[in-house]
Amino acid sequence: MKLLKSLLLVWLWSVGINSLSAQQVYTLEQCIDEALRNNVRIKNAGNDLSAAQHQKKQAFTQYFPTVSATGSGFMLNNDLVQVEMAPGQNLSLLKSGILGGVTASMPVFAGGQILNGNKLAKVGVEVGRIQRNLSENEVKLTTEQYYWQIVMLKGKLVTVATVMEQLDRIHKDVEVAVKAGVTNRNDLLQVALRRNEMRSTQIQIENALHVSQSLLAQYIGHAEESIEVETTINDSLPGHLHDLYANPESSLLQTNEYHLLHQNVKASKLKYRMTVGKNLPTVAIGGGYMYDNLLDRDHTFWAGFATVSIPLSGWWGGSHEMKQQKLKTDNAKNQLRDQSELLVIRMNSLWNDLTDAYKQVEIAMESIDQSTENLRLQTNYYQAGICTMTDLLEAQSLYQQSRDQYIEKYAQYKIKKCEYLQATGR
Repeated sequence: MKLLKSLLLVWLWSVGINSLSAQQVYTLEQCIDEALRNNVRIKNAGNDLSAAQHQKKQAFTQYFPTVSATGSGFMLNNDLVQVEMAPGQNLSLLKSGILGGVTASMPVFAGGQILNGNKLAKVGVEVGRIQRNLSENEVKLTTEQYYWQIVMLKGKLVTVATVMEQLDRIHKDVEVAVKAGVTNRNDLLQVALRRNEMRSTQIQIENALHVSQSLLAQYIGHAEESIEVETTINDSLPGHLHDLYANPESSLLQTNEYHLLHQNVKASKLKYRMTVGKNLPTVAIGGGYMYDNLLDRDHTFWAGFATVSIPLSGWWGGSHEMKQQKLKTDNAKNQLRDQSELLVIRMNSLWNDLTDAYKQVEIAMESIDQSTENLRLQTNYYQAGICTMTDLLEAQSLYQQSRDQYIEKYAQYKIKKCEYLQATGR
């Protein structure tokens, strides 16, 4: 029985080791790649682009002739044509018959509606491509936010573990001091309360970490897995900010938002031209092959035709429609100018946010050095009997806060960096 229990424990241990080793650790780049492949927003944006491409192909078919085939037959209870040739002599015709044919027609001139319709469909494809790029940027940014949230929580767990180790050492030292009668039990109780507080904090962080991991896994298309991410935060300043700066005015032309506004103006102009074309004459030519059997004889013939359509009364309402579309075009131009100015303002604002985040990282690093030195001094002072346990625990709390703040500020800097790069078209 003991042998079986031992074998069972070894088997369970090996299964656990194998499951841990099989669990993939994702880097930020891998998370982004998975999200761009599996996220629903990207799939929908791809479908919208495909729909726009099909719309473009459909518009292209308007250049080709329209071919149709028709057929009909009839049967009457009386002859359709009845003629009295002479008294007592009647001629009856068309009691039944068959009609059919194939015709083809092609517009020669349609006021530019076909040409502009194809151009408008091409704009639609470009808009779909830009919107897909915007969706990709949004997915990248959201993935980074989830990723750095996990990194931040894992970093806080490391800090909690460090503080717990310090508290364990202090607890042992104080316990020995209490037994020796050097200090009272109040110090020991303070350490115990502090350890309980850290345990509670650890549970809260672990729960938040589990939720964040689930959100990231779902977002990158691995909802059924519990994923791990690479959590390396350097205790050094990120690269210098001057390498990231871009001139807002020159960067504006590279942004997806500006291109989308520009395409909106283009589409509005084409819609105006199509509105004008609807009120111009249209010319079409065509022909067909016809068949009938009306007099119990097969009869076939070819036919050709040309049509000219002039919207006479349509100009009354059409003139108002053209003015309406012209005002919409003016609105699109105004929106392009207004939104371009806002995009430049947003770039400057995000640069200020990025600069602020960088400085916050600098301050947080200085706080770590200061809190570490303060904790060292307070530990020495307590061991020498110069300060109280309250002072020592306060120094330890400041150390924990400085470590947590550094991790938070570092994560915020990374997110602000991503936002700024996207805002400047990179």
